[in-house]
Amino acid sequence: MFSIEETEAIVLALALLERTGDGELKQAAKIVSRKVAAAAAVPAALRKSLFANTIHAWGTVAPAPKGIDLSLVRRAIRDEQKLSIKYKDQSGRITKRMIRPIALIYYSEASNIVAWCELREALRNFLTERVIEGTGGKDHFHGEGDRLRRDWIAGWATPSA
Repeated sequence: MFSIEETEAIVLALALLERTGDGELKQAAKIVSRKVAAAAAVPAALRKSLFANTIHAWGTVAPAPKGIDLSLVRRAIRDEQKLSIKYKDQSGRITKRMIRPIALIYYSEASNIVAWCELREALRNFLTERVIEGTGGKDHFHGEGDRLRRDWIAGWATPSA
C-alpha cells in the first residue's frame, strides 16, 4: 500500500504529465489517475481528496509537435530504431537527418529529442517544434542506446577548475 504522501506524489506526477504535448501519455496518465483513485489500497480520506481534485499542476500546457508524434519517438527509443527527420534549425535552414534517438526530454513548454545525428556524427538535441516531418526508419541501432546515453550523461559533467 502506498502512503498518502507517495500517492499524492504519483497523482502530482500524473498531473504534470498531462501538461506535456504527448497525447498518448496524456491519455495513459488519465487512466492511471482513475485507477489510483479507485484502488482499494488507497485510504478513504485520500480517495475523497483525489476525486475532489485537491492536487493540481498549473502552468503552460505544451502543444503537441506538428511534425512528429512523440509516441513514435518513445517507441523508437525503446526499440533502438532510427528515425528520419526533416529539421529546421534556428536559422531556418532545413536538413534531412537520420537520427538514433536515445532520450526524450519533456519541458513545461516543449519537448526535446536527444539523438546521435548521422549527418553531424555527434550527439545532438532536436527541439520537436522544429521537426517538420518525422518517420520511423527501417534500420535499427541495437545495442548502442545504452552506450550513447552514457556518453550523453558523461557530457553533463563540468570540468573542475
